[in-house]
Amino acid sequence: MSTLSKQSLAGLRVLLVLTVITGVLYPASVWAVSRAPGLHANAEAVGTTLVGVDREGDQWFHTRPSAAAPPASGGSNKSEVDADQTAVVAERRAGVARREGVAGDRVPQDAVTASASGLDPHISPAYAELQVPRVARARGVDEHRVRALVAEATSGRGLGLVGEVTVNVTRLNRALDARG
Repeated sequence: MSTLSKQSLAGLRVLLVLTVITGVLYPASVWAVSRAPGLHANAEAVGTTLVGVDREGDQWFHTRPSAAAPPASGGSNKSEVDADQTAVVAERRAGVARREGVAGDRVPQDAVTASASGLDPHISPAYAELQVPRVARARGVDEHRVRALVAEATSGRGLGLVGEVTVNVTRLNRALDARG
């Protein structure tokens, strides 16, 4: 057998082994782990606060809107000068203003613009503050207590320099559940 055919046969074996590992075994193991009991509750991943879950109802803090239909992820690829995008943002602004009982100019930008993935659990402190009265009223809880939970779910800039101060809505809603 020539050197070229030995190398070709070795390359073919490597290709087949890697195809089985990366094309069959790995996807099958990821699928199996995702189906393990105890990882999901009420259609929400358990044990992680890295995925935003927007719950319906006035008793919950709401995440940023998603450009994709839940539970999908993805952006819209539309710019702020796109007529359709402008209409969507205006409609969202009016809806948030109505829900929170404020004027449209008080609605923060992150309340009406989708995150890149649509799964971002973070909102601005301004958007969280806008929602405090509604959540407190719906839960029959003092606003100061709700603000304290918002403060606990707030994280600062990375290394004190990078990024924005944000509120993790998933963590905040779980804290509301835990404290009643």
